Parts: sequence; C-alpha cells; structure tokens
Amino acid sequence: MQENRFLTMFYENYDEDGRLFKKYGRVEFETTMAYIKKYYKPGMRILEIGAGTGRYSRFLAGMGARVDAVELVERNIEVFREKLLPTDNIRIFQGNAVDLSIFPDGTYDLALLLGPMYHLYETEDQIRALKEAFRVTRKGGIVFIAYCMADPSILQHGFIKGNTRFLIENGLLNPETFETHSRPEDIFELYRKEDIELLNGHIQASRLHFVSADGLTNYFRDTIENMDDETYELYLKYHLSICEREDMTGWSNHTLDILRKE
Repeated sequence: MQENRFLTMFYENYDEDGRLFKKYGRVEFETTMAYIKKYYKPGMRILEIGAGTGRYSRFLAGMGARVDAVELVERNIEVFREKLLPTDNIRIFQGNAVDLSIFPDGTYDLALLLGPMYHLYETEDQIRALKEAFRVTRKGGIVFIAYCMADPSILQHGFIKGNTRFLIENGLLNPETFETHSRPEDIFELYRKEDIELLNGHIQASRLHFVSADGLTNYFRDTIENMDDETYELYLKYHLSICEREDMTGWSNHTLDILRKE
C-alpha cells in the first residue's frame, strides 16, 4: 500500500474529532461503544488500528483499558497527542493497517479496525489489513471492523445530489449492476454485504454481530441535530433496538462487523 496523499490532505482539512461529538456522529460512536462494552473487561489490552484523533482510544483508556493506537496521518496524531490526559494509558504509533509487524502475534484481547477499510482500494490490501488485525489478536479475542456501505452513498451522493450520471461517466458506478469503484482520490472505498463476506473468507473467525452503526441517521442529519435531548435519547434507543436487523444494515452509511478469532 503506497501513501495516499489524497487521504492526508483530506484529514488535514477535516474535523474528524469533532464529527463524533455531533449528534449525528454520536449515533455511530454510541452504537460502537455499546457493542464494545458487551465484551470489555477492565484492564484489557486493546489495539486501535487507524485511531484517527483518538476518540475511541481515549474513551477506552478512561475505562481502564491498556491501549495501543496506530494512525497513519500525522495531523491526526498531533490532535490525538494534544488531547491526551496524563492518566491515559495509551501508546501511539505512526503506521498503517496493512503492516503491524511491530506488534507480536496474539497480543491483544480486542482489536478495533474502525477506519482503515474505508481507505483501502485494493482487495489485496483489504485482506492484509484483516489478517494483520487477527494476527495480533489472541485466540478467542474480538475484532471490530467498520465499513462504508455503497448503497447509501449511491442514493445520497448520486441520486439526491444529482451526481449519478457523473459517477457513471467517470467509471465510479456501474450503470447495470450499480457496483461502485473507488480510487485513492475518491477517499472512501464502498462495500456491499457480499463484499464483506468474501473478505471474511480469508480469516478464521465466527461472527458475533453485524451492526448498522448509524442506520438512517445520515439521511436526515439536520433533523437529528435539531432534536431536543429527550427526543435524541429516544432516537438512540430506537436505533439500538433495530441496528442488527438484516433489512436495515445495507442502508446504513457505516456498518460494524464484530468477529471472534477462532
């Protein structure tokens, strides 16, 4: 995997840390944390791969976890370090998901791969990232993998914004099958459930959950942001009650595949 200058430029100009504090972004964060808490035990060793600005790592350290964090983008690491507390038990490393050779086999109880699959455009790199995450996780440990789903982007950035013909003409969308194709300059790689199943064929794992991380939230962000606190908490409760329904996951911008290493 070569350095993606487009990715670096994107995150240098994007408030990744702030996104997960907005109401619409909190849906994804609260959902992910709800599932992490199902398996978390105090003192666990956790590796966050593609840690961004450390929102999850910092939260988990506050819960008593021993966290190692790997991040590719220097700007994200700078923000991460600025927000660290003296009490945070976190080590930060610059590196990328396809090569975790600095970490021994079977080291971690939990591995979080919550961003890298968004930005890996070649199947070979996607498989390498999965294999590396599982290699460093102990047998019986849990790996959380986040994906950006294709069909919400086709609807939101294609049909709703009137860009569908542009996507087709530029080879980003197949006009017959509506499969998507991304390049490094497009920043985000998009998946369907069948793509994820094919990738999982390369690892030894059993699925615990496949989760709609934010559901339909991004279809009506403004409504979410303007909800009063009581209504917002009710919306979160509703979302968590339906987030594993198979008829909902494909319409979620982000999904979370939660697997146990065999």
